[in-house]
Amino acid sequence: MEKTYNPSAIEQKNYQDWEEKGYFKPHGDTSKESYCIMIPPPNVTGSLHMGHAFQDTIMDTLIRYQRMQGKNTLWQMGTDHAGIATQMVVERKLFAETGQTRKELGRETFIDKIWDWKAESGGNISKQMRRLGTSVDWDRERFTMDAGLSEAVKKTFVDLFNDDLIYRGKRLVNWDPKLQTAISDLEVENKDVKGSMWHFRYPLADGVLTADGKDYIVVATTRPETMLGDTGVAVNKDDPRYQSIIGKFVKLPFTDRLIPIMSDEHADMEKGTGCVKITPAHDFNDYEVGKRNKLPMINVLDFEANIRTEAEVFNSNGEKSDDYATDIPEQFQGLTREAARKLVVAELETLGLLDEIKPHDLTVPYGDRGGVVIEPMLTDQWYVRVAPLAKTASEAVANGDIKFVPQQYENMYNSWMNDVQDWCISRQLWWGHRIPAWYDETGKVYVGHDEAAVRSENNLDDSLVLTQDEDVLDTWFSSGLWTFSTLGWPQQTMDLKTFHSTDVLVTGFDIIFFWVARMIMMTMHFMKDENGKPQVPFKTVYVTGLIRDENGDKMSKSKGNVLDPLDMIDGIDLESLVTKRCGNMMQPQMAKKIEKQTRKAFEGGIEAHGTDALRFTLAAMASTGRDINWDMNRLEGYRNFCNKLWNASRYVLMSSEENPSGFGADAGNEMQLSLADRWIQGQLQNTIAEYTHALDTFRFDLAANILYEFTWSQFCGWYLELTKPVLFKGSEAEQRGTRNTLISVLETLLRLAHPIMPFMTEEIWQRVKGVTGLGGESIMLESFPKVDEALNDAQAVQDLEWVKQVIVAIRNIRGEMDISPKTPLNLLAKNASAEDQRRFAENDAFLAALAKLDSVTIVATGEETPVSATAFVGELELLIPMAGLIDVDAELARLSKQLEKADKELGKISGKLSNERFVSNAPEAVIAKERAKQAELQTTCDKLNEQIATIKAL
Repeated sequence: MEKTYNPSAIEQKNYQDWEEKGYFKPHGDTSKESYCIMIPPPNVTGSLHMGHAFQDTIMDTLIRYQRMQGKNTLWQMGTDHAGIATQMVVERKLFAETGQTRKELGRETFIDKIWDWKAESGGNISKQMRRLGTSVDWDRERFTMDAGLSEAVKKTFVDLFNDDLIYRGKRLVNWDPKLQTAISDLEVENKDVKGSMWHFRYPLADGVLTADGKDYIVVATTRPETMLGDTGVAVNKDDPRYQSIIGKFVKLPFTDRLIPIMSDEHADMEKGTGCVKITPAHDFNDYEVGKRNKLPMINVLDFEANIRTEAEVFNSNGEKSDDYATDIPEQFQGLTREAARKLVVAELETLGLLDEIKPHDLTVPYGDRGGVVIEPMLTDQWYVRVAPLAKTASEAVANGDIKFVPQQYENMYNSWMNDVQDWCISRQLWWGHRIPAWYDETGKVYVGHDEAAVRSENNLDDSLVLTQDEDVLDTWFSSGLWTFSTLGWPQQTMDLKTFHSTDVLVTGFDIIFFWVARMIMMTMHFMKDENGKPQVPFKTVYVTGLIRDENGDKMSKSKGNVLDPLDMIDGIDLESLVTKRCGNMMQPQMAKKIEKQTRKAFEGGIEAHGTDALRFTLAAMASTGRDINWDMNRLEGYRNFCNKLWNASRYVLMSSEENPSGFGADAGNEMQLSLADRWIQGQLQNTIAEYTHALDTFRFDLAANILYEFTWSQFCGWYLELTKPVLFKGSEAEQRGTRNTLISVLETLLRLAHPIMPFMTEEIWQRVKGVTGLGGESIMLESFPKVDEALNDAQAVQDLEWVKQVIVAIRNIRGEMDISPKTPLNLLAKNASAEDQRRFAENDAFLAALAKLDSVTIVATGEETPVSATAFVGELELLIPMAGLIDVDAELARLSKQLEKADKELGKISGKLSNERFVSNAPEAVIAKERAKQAELQTTCDKLNEQIATIKAL
């Protein structure tokens, strides 16, 4: 083995070897248990971020663990077509290169350009995933727009339509005026801004007066421009100010429109003026009020969010209505919503109808792609009736067919499912699955697999002109079919039979409703077992936390705090990192701020750490669904852990490769296991049991810590040191036993660690197998370690723990008395039981080597002993005679200086705690902390005084 661990020298070559030899594929033996994970398909436009690396580490750990248990494992790979994101990327590229827009190019040609772009640029994620060591079956890679998934999407839409679960209707949606499409709630970013609340006077009609004699009421709004679409005013039925005018009308300024005053729970008599203007076509809350009170809906904005020249009027069911005129005052026509706002306010002020303006904190919705304010828009869209599907999906979680880990996320799932709204599935884009619906010249809609099927199924003559719906489906619609469409549905394939239902879904909490719930609903509607029972898409949903930056902030490109996992693996110099974070930022001031933060946080750039160190760090931080603050120090620490395992393996191999080790031709020769050999085997069995339980219960943080503790503390920290006396001075049989134990424990440890740390474990294992004669092809195809209780020697564990305590006690004495580790010591053992004496006799070699003891003398009870430094192991008293070991004057001077410093600090804290003002005013936690410090310093002073007294006695 190379002297230095160099990840870049081993990672890519090992991955290429695994992939070329087909190790990631299912083994195909259907008599064995199957295990399947579906990757949450990343957007084809993007590149992996730390969240992807985190989730991919967890999934790969699970799949490698299950594969090593002999299961027929499939990790299904795939990417999402990412409707809006992909269309934007290609539009920008097209305009930059040719100056053309997509509309100038035309739909078919533009879509061809997107497919060309995907062929060229769609492989970035695949390259990154390979660097992360993900053992997905690349030959099965799917894309949400490939031919097979397109067939599944069409069938799903047609079947749901025929089941009366899909319909077309006019309802309010989140509308992006820049991209001119409906978007989902997940694509809306709410921002807190400083705004205003305008109070307007609406004149009462027909001479009606309020209870206090006013001929108007005052309404408050943060969006004055929408008053052009008002169709009602809501008040609370219990509000004495307005009870007398419920059922009366106001005359809407600028118009001849009379709009009713009605009672509705939406009006809070404690807030504002108690009167709420209702604009059903331009506000989600008002839309619900309008539905309850059967108010007409007046749309005054066009798709670019400008004031229309003529309004659209609909009844509360979304049907065209003549309840109100479509006139819009001329002065507002064609204005942007911002300009219209200013003019409405100015003209109301001129009319004497502006009551007051107050500062107001607002939460404003922005489109995360278009970057403009989202407009609630009344549009014709396609919807899925969710309630019937949600009932079955809720029962699956309630009866335990699907479990959430951590369990508290069931509450989030249930809260959404108990309040589901119909799902808007249409988008006004070109890139995506085009809706399989056609219209004749009268507007009648026909739904079918294709136009030929529509004509055939409806007996339509070829002369009838049909036009396909221009819209495409929401990307979540195709992703909702992911677990079964990727396995070949609607064909009843062997893969579908073998791997569905899948086992675990790894995802973030933010898409539990948008993706997880929809997958459950879709799957249970379309997938049934042989008895007709709905199948679940997965048995367990493992919900990860969010990877945040070192300050606890969410990573985002706009903040410039995103970290690329490949930079953690390969390293990056500071200037390249600054350019990467700030180079594309539009705001110079923000770019300067981020550059300053980056230079401060990553003064020397980022060193290369390798994939295994990154994966181990992510696993160690994966604590049951909580968010994770990224910590470069932990990554550095786990790179050191990788180095430790590498160097330990070199020691084992150097000890074993050229010497008989009880394997192969040497297998019949006598072996004698030392106490340390039997102890480490017992500790290894305990580690296997704990580690396996941690993986089985999705506690990746505990699994990583268990592995770290055994490797660093027990195997490297103690066992390797304990082997040296045997290898240097033991008999041939003892040496053979220790070499055998060294190599067998290392080989088991490598298999144990492989799911989390695949690269270095493979590299080392390939060397180890040559010593053991195992002959396997790859560690990833070997069996996962199982507990062997025959190797769990309880007596050996107790004996060696006693040896460790003695060694640590003596080392502590050396440290306290400043005795060189090289100085041999004579140990006096007082109150030694028969068991202690046996252990001294049987382990003299270990004690001589690791505690540097020249002799051990058992002292009878009551026998006088020289002045000694003392330590205890249970009832056993360990004494090291001090005479001749230290320079008394120098040691007294050193200890006195330490005592003076500790005593001075103790005096300060004691003074603070005796101050009544401090004790009565300081928080309890601060006082407790100070008292703990006081107790610790008192103990230190007492100990130093004892040491000084002991040395003075010399």
